[in-house]
Amino acid sequence: MCSVAQSPPATVSGASYAAAAVTMAHYKAADSKREQFRRYLEKSGVLDTLTKVLVALYEEPEKPNSALDFLKHHLGAATPENPEIELLRLELAEMKEKYEAIVEENKKLKTKLAQYEPPQEEKRAE
Repeated sequence: MCSVAQSPPATVSGASYAAAAVTMAHYKAADSKREQFRRYLEKSGVLDTLTKVLVALYEEPEKPNSALDFLKHHLGAATPENPEIELLRLELAEMKEKYEAIVEENKKLKTKLAQYEPPQEEKRAE
């Protein structure tokens, strides 16, 4: 029989135990912050949107030259409309309608005016 000398169990000094505890607490805090941030991204729909855009890029038959431009374009299209932008679009549509109505009215008034005024050539002859 061979006797093997066993070493006494390692003891952890108070200072190294405290350092280990601080390190563990740091990792737990970092993990907790990461988890909170992940939940925030998930709740706000960011993860779903990024996943959809990345899947669209993956499924693209011909990969674009710039993946970043692809992401920017598709993320811009996927963002919900800002209410102010929607109001401006409505206002623009109304202004276009008013403009078209005024142009039409202007044409009618010019036609009416032409009936009451002699043509330009007759004015010069007088």
